Amino acid sequence: MLDSAVAWMNARGNTEQWGTIPYSRRPDGPSRIERYTTENTPYIAERDGAPVGAMVLDSGPSPQMPIPPADEPERYVRLLVTDRHHAGHGIGAALLSHAVDETRRAGVGLLRVDCWAGDGGRLVAFYERNGFTPTAPFLSGTWPGQVLARRLD
Repeated sequence: MLDSAVAWMNARGNTEQWGTIPYSRRPDGPSRIERYTTENTPYIAERDGAPVGAMVLDSGPSPQMPIPPADEPERYVRLLVTDRHHAGHGIGAALLSHAVDETRRAGVGLLRVDCWAGDGGRLVAFYERNGFTPTAPFLSGTWPGQVLARRLD
């Protein structure tokens, strides 16, 4: 899914969000995915038994990003990706709804996510449509990002 997402973005002229190298060929790609599945909490959305989306939850932002942890317990969406063949079917929204449920189940009142803020903020708008509020813009090198939060209490 990650490799096809990079190809899909690149085909539309977006080479900034996830770059041009497929995840499976990046020096840190396979180890990052392994960490997502062993150190974090992964969730896979399926349709007819086939994976169509993935989300990874953690207790805070990636230490590689210039984002401070919250001043309270939080859950953090580290990864959200959908199979582009199933785009527009609400898979990302369903995974975010599951993140809300899991955050509540853990007794935590704050769910956060960060995303690429380029391309006129289209991805930021997706998270806003799903109940998140922009809180803090940031730069990771030259990569423009936006932290968003959703209060659950």
